Amino acid sequence: MDKIAIKIVGLQKSFGKQKVLDGINLEVESGKITVIIGKSGGGKSVLLKSIIGLIKPDAGEIWINGLETSRLNDRDMNDIRMKFGMLFQEAALFDSMNLFENVAFPLREHTKMTEEEIEITVEEKLRQVGLTGFSEKMPSELSGGMRKRVGLARALVLNPDIILFDEPTSALDPVISLTILDLIKETQTYFKKTYLVISHDILGMFRIADRIAMLYEGKIIEYGTPEDIKRSTNEITREFLEATKIPGFAGGSI
Repeated sequence: MDKIAIKIVGLQKSFGKQKVLDGINLEVESGKITVIIGKSGGGKSVLLKSIIGLIKPDAGEIWINGLETSRLNDRDMNDIRMKFGMLFQEAALFDSMNLFENVAFPLREHTKMTEEEIEITVEEKLRQVGLTGFSEKMPSELSGGMRKRVGLARALVLNPDIILFDEPTSALDPVISLTILDLIKETQTYFKKTYLVISHDILGMFRIADRIAMLYEGKIIEYGTPEDIKRSTNEITREFLEATKIPGFAGGSI
C-alpha cells in the first residue's frame, strides 16, 4: 500500500448553523497529485485551511505523516506547517518586494542559509518555473500566470514534503491555465512531492490528477483515479462530469 501523507477521519466544521464539513474521510497518498473537486463555496478552502491548522475542526482527526495535528497548540502546529508549501489562489506575493525577494523570503525567515546559498537556491527555483531573468521584476509588472509561477517557486523553495494548491487556475484564461497545470505536473514529476489541489475546474484537474476526490455537501462522495471517476455510477458525480464534458465520459442515464 502506498504511504499516506495526509489522513482525514470524520472531519466536521460548522460556522453558526451552517455545516460546511460533515464527516470528511480522505487519504492523500505520498508522492502523488490528489485533487479535491467540487462546486464553489462547497467547503474546499475550509478543508485546506483545516489541514494546515488555520481553522480548528469541531470534530474529527487530521494526520500529517503519521502525526495527529488537529489538537496541537500553535507552536507545535508551526513546526508542522514547515512540512507544507502553499500556492494561494491569488499567489499572495508581497507587492513591495521583487520576484527574487518574494521567493527568498521563506529562506531568510526559516533557514540559516548564507546570502550566496539563498541566491543560488532562488535562481534555481525561478528557472524551474520558467522565470529565468525575471528576478528584478516587481509583482505589479507580472501577468496573472507569471504571478502563479512565482507563487509556485516560493512554495517549493523550502523543499517541503507537501504542496497545497488553492484554485491554481482561478482568474486565468484557458491557454494560461493549461500552462500552469502542465507546470504543476512537471514539477511534481521532478520533485516527487505530495501535491494536494483544490479546484472547481474539473476538466483541468483531469489533466494532472493521480487521484480525484469529489466533495459534495460536506462529504467526500467519490474517490479514485481519473478513470475510476469517469466510470462512476454516482448520480451527482455523473452530473458534474456531464456538465463539464469530460473527455472519455459517455454520460447518459444512470
